[in-house]
Amino acid sequence: MVKLRLRRAGKKKQPFYKIVAADSRASRSGKFIEAVGRYNPLAHPMIIEVKEDRIFAWLKRGAQPTDTLRSLLQRKGLWLQWGLMKKGADEPTIAAALEKWQLLQEEKLRRETEKKSRRKAAKKAKAAAASEATAPAAPAPAAEPAATPAA
Repeated sequence: MVKLRLRRAGKKKQPFYKIVAADSRASRSGKFIEAVGRYNPLAHPMIIEVKEDRIFAWLKRGAQPTDTLRSLLQRKGLWLQWGLMKKGADEPTIAAALEKWQLLQEEKLRRETEKKSRRKAAKKAKAAAASEATAPAAPAPAAEPAATPAA
């Protein structure tokens, strides 16, 4: 059985992956049939590049993606496109669905960015309040000794 999966490459603690079609019995970084993309999780934002036509060709032949690769395809919107293609949807329907999905992803990204900025502001305010509470109070001016009238 053919699997679509990730093949690890790169140095120690600096991985990047090739997306490959491989026999399910082959080792993780062993022999593969065809490289159909690459994935770099360390780049910010992470890089997922795929040859869409080759991915769909392998899926049509019955290749099964691993769970990790399926989640990457979902992140790119390709899994939605594949599902619509399997159901026999025409090109305009698929294009409309992908456009709608893209708008939802942009909205999701905007909400996450706002959430991060709110958390950062709250953390900064909490740190400021904590530093004020632990800072010693300013010493009160010492009272000057009362002058005694000279007699």
